[in-house]
Amino acid sequence: MIRFNDRDAFAAALADLPAPDESAGAAAAARQAALTKPAGSLGRLEEIALFMAGWQGREKPRAERIRAAIFAGNHGVAARGVSAFPAEVTAQMVANFRHGGAAINALAGACGAELTVVALDLERPTRDICAEAAMSEAECLAAINAGAAAVEPGLDLLLPGEMGIANSTPAAALCAQSFGGAAEHWVGRGTGVDGDGLARKAQAVALALALHGAHCSDAFETLRRLGGREIAALAGAVLAARMLRVPVMLDGFIGCAAVAPLAKDNPAIVGHCLAAHMSAEGGHGRLLAALGLEPLLRLDMRLGEGSGAAVAAQILRSALAAHGGMATFAEAAVAGAL
Repeated sequence: MIRFNDRDAFAAALADLPAPDESAGAAAAARQAALTKPAGSLGRLEEIALFMAGWQGREKPRAERIRAAIFAGNHGVAARGVSAFPAEVTAQMVANFRHGGAAINALAGACGAELTVVALDLERPTRDICAEAAMSEAECLAAINAGAAAVEPGLDLLLPGEMGIANSTPAAALCAQSFGGAAEHWVGRGTGVDGDGLARKAQAVALALALHGAHCSDAFETLRRLGGREIAALAGAVLAARMLRVPVMLDGFIGCAAVAPLAKDNPAIVGHCLAAHMSAEGGHGRLLAALGLEPLLRLDMRLGEGSGAAVAAQILRSALAAHGGMATFAEAAVAGAL
């Protein structure tokens, strides 16, 4: 299990990221070129297969052990009226996850993923980012390590997701701090706030940036000041997955925003990540462009929970089925390349 002993260990890991297995990628590419189809005819399915081969170190990558890891946290900024739902919904939805009643339960089951739910001090919300840092250094590190603990060697794919009423507000702050732009460019309607709620979100982000921006010296400090426990856990899970060479299917705006501070410090962090979809949340397309990721799907989803990642995992399974299950020209006794 990956564990970061302190913020320096977190920064050191982010600065020294493992690379994919080039020999496995080359072997997979050679196999891809010999399959009974015209070159490139399966489009991005071919790219996905090669991506997975490199990170898994296998000519024929697999999707037998997929883990959906959902992190939940509460936010002090919720008291400013930036969400259409009250903060107690976070705990209620965690109970729903654990009883199998949420969208992610159904979608994880459909793509063959095991589901783990990690609730992070729900009775103790982070502090209001408009007035003080969201977390202490110890709290942030604990959340990061909770995310890292959800990743283990042998996973074929990680689907990180989140639940946290009001978390699209700190997510927008993280994006603005990492990639620039006014608060209004990053906030969206989240759970469905009205125009007044959207204005409150933009004001909250602007206040948080004015208070913390000059002090956000690295990814850890940015997460500590502007993030939340479940967002820091997402960041920890993504970095731990990279250290273990476990490929990651990123979900929507919150999941990608958790990676934004890491990408500011080292853009290569997204090298082991696929973007599941472009959500209906306003800033997500801009965020994906800043991260250099092209979404697999555009379905106007905006639920969170890792739901889009679970849907996209079925596309990935199809890519690997074609790559591993098709015959080569030689095996099928088909003459010549198509």
